[in-house]
Amino acid sequence: MENWEIKDRVYILKGNKSPLLFTLPAKHSRAKSLLWFDEEKGIQRELRYATNQNSPFVDEQKGPATLGHIFFRNGSLMVPKQRVALQKLLSLYHPSKNKLYFEKDEVKEASLDLNYFEMELEALNTASELSLDEAEAVLRVEIGGDVKNMTSKEIKRDVILFARRNPSLFLKLMADDDTHLRSLGIKAVEDGIISLKDNKFVWASNGKKLMAVPFDEQPYSALASWFKTDDGMQVLESIQKKIK
Repeated sequence: MENWEIKDRVYILKGNKSPLLFTLPAKHSRAKSLLWFDEEKGIQRELRYATNQNSPFVDEQKGPATLGHIFFRNGSLMVPKQRVALQKLLSLYHPSKNKLYFEKDEVKEASLDLNYFEMELEALNTASELSLDEAEAVLRVEIGGDVKNMTSKEIKRDVILFARRNPSLFLKLMADDDTHLRSLGIKAVEDGIISLKDNKFVWASNGKKLMAVPFDEQPYSALASWFKTDDGMQVLESIQKKIK
């Protein structure tokens, strides 16, 4: 095959499985089909791992074949570069590839790791530069009412820990225009300005209905969206004046 890279390869069982010994079918049989459809020739080609052959295809193997076994030990299998036929069987043709196992791609993993580290760094830098009000708004959406009992240093610490623990979610909240509005809604309920009763937000003082939460919507997300309507903006202004 063109562009085949000569290198050691590692194969890993899917699902974080790590049995002491796992045997992968190495030849075609009635019980275990090991066929590969060749689109150029328009035929099914039988596969077989033979330790003394240079090809995994039976129709390309010549002379007596010494059959080999394919064993995963503790969930992984390392195949050295000299065993090209087995590598090609596992990397290109075996029907269980990406179903029972996958080939470890170190370059791809390094790229994913780098992307994650860059995202984590961005989240940490953003978290460290937040004002106390901004940090409180993010934490209030994440952990709710516990924020009201936290000191300013605890808030700053926990928002940085949150950014490090889940940078993707942190950056998503930071990019969401409704994050601050959801936080205001939560704080308004905590301060007894409004209440959430029977899937409706009402004034806590007189029980007058403000808005009904649509079915299957998160209440504070729905409230944040409502705050941007004409009626909601008037209520928001009133809440902001009353909030402690």
